[in-house]
Amino acid sequence: MRSYHKILFVAGAMCLGVFQGFSQSVNSTENLPKDYLSKEFHAGRRQALRNLMPANSVTVIFSYPDQVFSNDVNYVYHPNPDLYYFSGYKEPNAVLLIFKDVQADGDSSYNELFFVRHRDPQREQWTGRRLGVEGVKTQLGFKRVYNSEAFVNFPIDFKKFSAVFYDEMPADVTGDGSAGELKNLVNAFKSKANIPNIDRQLMGDLSLINKRAMPGNLARIINYLKPKLDKEAYKNSAIIQELVNKPDSATLVDVKAKINASFSGISNYNNYTNTLRGIKTPEELVLLKKSVEISSIAHAEIMRSIKPQMSERELEGIFMYVHKKYGAEDEGYPPIVGAGANGCILHYEENSATKLDNQLTLMDVGAEYHGYSADVTRTVPANGKFTDDQRAIYQLVYDAQEEVFKLCKEGTLYAKLEKKSEQVLAAGLIKLGIIKDASEVRKYYPHGCSHHLGLDVHDKGGYDGNLSANMVITVEPGIYIPAGSPCDKKWWNIGVRIEDDVQIGKNGGTILSIDAPRKWQDVEKMAADKSIFDNARFPELK
Repeated sequence: MRSYHKILFVAGAMCLGVFQGFSQSVNSTENLPKDYLSKEFHAGRRQALRNLMPANSVTVIFSYPDQVFSNDVNYVYHPNPDLYYFSGYKEPNAVLLIFKDVQADGDSSYNELFFVRHRDPQREQWTGRRLGVEGVKTQLGFKRVYNSEAFVNFPIDFKKFSAVFYDEMPADVTGDGSAGELKNLVNAFKSKANIPNIDRQLMGDLSLINKRAMPGNLARIINYLKPKLDKEAYKNSAIIQELVNKPDSATLVDVKAKINASFSGISNYNNYTNTLRGIKTPEELVLLKKSVEISSIAHAEIMRSIKPQMSERELEGIFMYVHKKYGAEDEGYPPIVGAGANGCILHYEENSATKLDNQLTLMDVGAEYHGYSADVTRTVPANGKFTDDQRAIYQLVYDAQEEVFKLCKEGTLYAKLEKKSEQVLAAGLIKLGIIKDASEVRKYYPHGCSHHLGLDVHDKGGYDGNLSANMVITVEPGIYIPAGSPCDKKWWNIGVRIEDDVQIGKNGGTILSIDAPRKWQDVEKMAADKSIFDNARFPELK
C-alpha cells in the first residue's frame, strides 16, 4: 500500500496520535551507517565552488524530480548528484542558491539560501522521513533555510547579478500543483532570472558536445546526432548545423566557443562542477573505493557460482545480494548480464535468457554505496573454461587494457587512452584475420575506453585535457562480434569487455577493482572454486 490516496481514509484521534509519534522520531539517526559524507565536507565543496565563481554571481541548483513507476507508485528516489555534493540533501522539491559574495539582509547577512520540502507527518508515515527546515539546519549545517513554497515569492532579484549559473532545467516534472513542487520552483526561477526556453534534448546534446566532443571521437558524436537532425529544434540550431556540415577540429573549437557564449549560465556551471567533481577528495575516495571493493567481491563470487544451467537473472540476483550484504544501497546503473549474443549488445539490460549454456557471459555490474558508483565488467565462460577462440579475443582485450593502464598517471592527455586502446585492438584484430585494416576497428569496438567515475557512473570531469591526481576513471576496452559480421563465423557472438576502476596518481594509476580476477588463467581458477551459493536449494514452483 503506497498510494497517497490511502491517506484520505486515515482519520480520527487514534491515527493522529500515530502521526505525532512518527513525527517525534523522524530525525532519529540511530542504527544508521556512520560513514556518510559530513556536513563539513559539503560546506567545503560550496566554498570551493565560490572560489571558482566570479564576483557578484550566484549558482542555482535544483533537486531532481520524482519519476512515476506505475500508477501512484514512484521509482525509488535518486537525488541530483550536484545538489547532494554541495549540500548532503537527498529529497525532491528543493532549490539551493550559492552566492559568491555575502548578501546583506537588514541586520543579518547570508551567502546561501536553501528551500526544501516541508515536513508532513501524515505523508511521512507512508513514504518516509523528511528533514524539513529544522533538520536541514541541524543535520546539514545550513543557517538560512525555508520551506520550498516560499521560493516563488521570495524577494530575490536575479537580474542584479553579473552572472547566474545553473544546470539544464529538470524535465518530466509532474505533481499536484502545490506551490512547493519542483515545477513551480523551476518556473519561478526562469521568470525571476529571465531564462529562455530551449528544447531540453537539444540543450543536453549541446552540453554533451561541449563536455565530451574531441577530434578523436567527433565522428561518433556526429553519428549519435544524425537520427535527431530532422527535429525542428535541431534544424533551427545554427550550432548543430555548423558542426554536422563541417565536422573537423577547427569547427569543433568554434562550436564550443559559441555554446559557451550563447549558454554561458549552463556552460560555466558545467565547467565549475566538472572541475570540482572530477578530482576526488579523500572523503570521497573512501566511499568510492568501498563501492568498487564491494563490486569486485561480487564479481569474484559470480565467477565461483556461474554454471551453464543458470539464468542471466539468477546471476543478477547474486550480484544484488552481495551488494546489499555489504551495505550498498543500490546498483549505480541497470545491471548488464549478457550471455553469448546478448554480450554483444552494449547496454543489454533485459537479463532474460533462461540458460547461459556453454557461452561467454559479459557482466557489467557496479554497486552504489552512499551515492558513489562503481563500474566493473568481467567476461566469464559459463562452464568455467575458455575455448581457444574466446581466449584469443579475451587476451586481446586484456592486452589493450594493460597498455592503457601504463598511461594512467598525472599529465597524460586524456585522448591518449582512447588512441592507445584503439591501436592495440586494431593490431590484434588484424593479426586474428577479423579485420584487414586498422580503420575497421570501430566495427567491433564501438565505445570509448574511459570515463570519470563518482556520484554518477559517467561522472563529471574534464575530457579534453590531461589526467590529474585523484581522478577516478574506468579503463574498459571491448570487442563485440555479433552474428552476421564480415568475418569467420567462428568469431560470431563473442563479446568481451574487461572494465576496471583506476585512481590516477602522480606516477601511475592504482587499480581499485583488483579483487575481481582479470587474467583468463585466474578467471578459470576462480571458476573452479566453490561458491557459497552452490548449495542453495529452493522449492520448485507449482
